[in-house]
This record gives sequence, structure tokens and C-alpha cells, in this order.
Amino acid sequence: MRFHVFFIWLLRIIAAVIMLQTLYFKFTDHPQSVQLFTTLGMEPWGRYGTGILELVASILLLFPRTSWIGAMLGAGLMAGAIYFHLTKLTIYVDGDPVLFIYAVTTFICCATLLVMQRSQILHAVRGRRPG
Repeated sequence: MRFHVFFIWLLRIIAAVIMLQTLYFKFTDHPQSVQLFTTLGMEPWGRYGTGILELVASILLLFPRTSWIGAMLGAGLMAGAIYFHLTKLTIYVDGDPVLFIYAVTTFICCATLLVMQRSQILHAVRGRRPG
């Protein structure tokens, strides 16, 4: 049981830290971030909107009662990021695959959390608390 709890917290923290560290670039108009969202045709509203949603997802991930909501939001955001990397951008942005690797890592963490917390999600959707 201890390992299970540790592993859930590890996944939450990895996903939250990755999303939180990218906020600096989105909110300070970093040239790479501006260029990326310009290429997508989503500058500046997409950059700020994505940043706000990633902030919300990160906060929700860090609270056990809402971590499944944060994981759902994070997985959706990262699915979008992966999609755009594979279709409009490239895996290597400015010759570096780190943004793509961050998106895949965060997606895997969030998807794993969703699978591990599926009973909590089902109880929330049905309106009952898990026993």
C-alpha cells in the first residue's frame, strides 16, 4: 500500500512540475513560445489559455480529492500538444526534442493516474464517495 501511495504522488509531482515549469516561458513571452504558438495560429490567446489551463491542472493534481480532475485536464492538454508536435510542429523544436518529451511524459503520468484512480472517478461521476 505504501508503494502505491508513493507512486501516485510521484506521478502527480512529475506531471505538475513539468507543467508548472513551462509556465514561465508562456507567461513571459519567451521567443520560442511565441514562435511555437504563432506557427499554430494560436498566438497569443492559445499560449495564455494553455498556460492558465496547465496551471489549473497542476494545482488540481496536488490535492488528492481533485487529482483525477487535474490528471484528466493534463492528459487532454498533453494529447493536444502531442498532436500538434506530430502534425504542425516537429518533434524537434529548435533542434531539441525536450518539449515533445515533456508532453509525452506528462501524458503518461496523467493517463496512469487516471487508470489508478478509476474507482474514485466512477464514484465521483455517480455522486458517491469511494468507500
